[in-house]
Amino acid sequence: MALEFHRIDFQYSRKALLFTGLDLRIDTPATVLLGPNGAGKSTLMALAASQLSPHRGLVTWRGVNPAAGAGDRAAYRRAVAWLPQQITPVPGLSVREQVAYCGWLKGMSRTAAWRASAGALARVGLSGLADRPGHQLSGGQLRRMGIAGCLAHHSELILMDEPTAGLDPTQRAVFRSLVEELTGEVGILVSTHRTEDLAGTYRHVVVLDRGRVRFQGATEEFHALAAVGSAVPGGPEGAAGGSGTPSAEAAYARLIERET
Repeated sequence: MALEFHRIDFQYSRKALLFTGLDLRIDTPATVLLGPNGAGKSTLMALAASQLSPHRGLVTWRGVNPAAGAGDRAAYRRAVAWLPQQITPVPGLSVREQVAYCGWLKGMSRTAAWRASAGALARVGLSGLADRPGHQLSGGQLRRMGIAGCLAHHSELILMDEPTAGLDPTQRAVFRSLVEELTGEVGILVSTHRTEDLAGTYRHVVVLDRGRVRFQGATEEFHALAAVGSAVPGGPEGAAGGSGTPSAEAAYARLIERET
C-alpha cells in the first residue's frame, strides 16, 4: 500500500511555488515527516488528506485519485483519515457520539457507526469516558478521541499533523505507545518538528525543508547521518555529526543546516 505524490506543484494565491515537481512515495507502516516550521509539512498533509488540491500533479492512495470524481474522492477519504493539529469537539456531543459522528460522515449508517464507536474507543483507552462531553477532555484525550474517530470507519492510513504539540511528557509517552500499537493495523504518517518524537516508534523518515525532500529512508539510515565519519548524501566525506553517536537531533541539524 502506498501514498504517492506525483510531480506536485502547489502555491498559495500569489506567493511563490511551495512545491515544484514534488515526487514522494510513502509505503511503510509508520513514517515520520520531519521539518522546521514553514517547511511545507502541514500543506503536504492537507494535500494527502485531499483538503487541498495540487495545481499540477496527482496524489493517490493505492492508486485511487481523489480528484478523479465524487466516488473516488469518497473512497479515498474513507481510506485516508486526517487528524489535524487542533481537535475541536462538536458542541453538545459526548465522546462516543463524536466518534460515531466521524464514522457517519464517512458514509457509515448510524447503527454501524454507533456500534463501531465502542470498539474504537476501547482501542484508544477511552471507554470509561464515552459519555463525557467532548469539551471536557484534556489535550491528550482529545488526540486519542480523534484517532478513535479515524478507527471507527476502518481507515487504512491515518495522517497526524503535529499530534504531540502542547502535550506534556506523560501525555506524549501515552500517545507514542498508542501509535506503536496501531502500526500493525493501520498505516501512520506523522508530521512534526520534534526529533524526540521518533523515539523508536517510526520505521521511515522523510525530512522536508522549504518544499523539498532533503532525506528519505529508514530510521536507522537517518540516525547514521549523525555518526562520526558518516557523510551526508551529496556532502563531504567524513563530516562529523558532533556527538560521536547516532542522534536524531544531530542528523536533522546536519540535513537542514546544509541548506540554510
